[in-house]
Amino acid sequence: MSPDSLMASRFVGSLLGVALGDAIGELAFQHKDEAGLRAEITQQPTLIYTDDTAMTIGLAESLIAQEHIEPRHLGDTFRAHYKREPWRGYASGPPTIFTLVERRGGTYTDIAQALFEGQGSYGNGAAMRVAPVGLYFHAASDLYEQARRSAIVTHAHPIGIDGAAVLAKAIALALTLDSATELLQDAFIRKLLDFAQTPEMQEKLSLMEKLLAQNVAPMFAGMGLGQGIAAHESVPFAIYAFLRYPHSFEQCLFCAALNSGDRDTVAAMAGAISGAYLGSEIIPSTWRGKLENLITIEDLALKLYTKR
Repeated sequence: MSPDSLMASRFVGSLLGVALGDAIGELAFQHKDEAGLRAEITQQPTLIYTDDTAMTIGLAESLIAQEHIEPRHLGDTFRAHYKREPWRGYASGPPTIFTLVERRGGTYTDIAQALFEGQGSYGNGAAMRVAPVGLYFHAASDLYEQARRSAIVTHAHPIGIDGAAVLAKAIALALTLDSATELLQDAFIRKLLDFAQTPEMQEKLSLMEKLLAQNVAPMFAGMGLGQGIAAHESVPFAIYAFLRYPHSFEQCLFCAALNSGDRDTVAAMAGAISGAYLGSEIIPSTWRGKLENLITIEDLALKLYTKR
């Protein structure tokens, strides 16, 4: 495979990783083991994604249209997707912001900042959708700033922003590593630790490093790192799942989906990293063929690649 074809495959793999992780993670809420989840995937005629992927699609569309992160355009794009498909499973935050913008006017970022007593949200909603930023700006010196701009439309708390930035960095790193050789965990984690800006995220990334070094089982690693929807309680475990199974897309997703609390979102984040590292060819064809809006997602990934 030529370098260009390989990179294009990795862009596609990352966005497919988001959507498949999201859809399979949603099914995982009904199962406790891999065998049951595999059987459920086989039985499903279509793998349906949630708001995680819908917002990832929206971010990709806005980035392709603007060729940079423009918060107003991004917020409008998110709002259009929500109004078209409100049943995707959105948490209360984004719809509240969308409604207030419609009723009162103002900016998405100001309204997002005003939530939670003026602190903004530190949930993982900005991280779950950040894959297009990690791909498009993977070589940019201002990757953190681009991730921040993509986050503040709905998540203005420093931890929520940091979660998006750290996941974008993990995707950017995975995208440029040689998956045919051994992945150096320590170097990968050190770059993330240097990139993170909040002590909460740095503490969890340091713990993740220790858990991997000690070969702690995923179930116990998940409990140690946190199983909530906060960015610092979910992003580190998504990265853990990738680093524990760097050469298996399937095992990475099952690890994330079956051992985390926010199963669909953590699996979507882990899938984004794994897909960027391994490329689209490694994704099981039976999963890929069942994914809803497959062609749309693949086309968006290729447009991101050609516009970068």
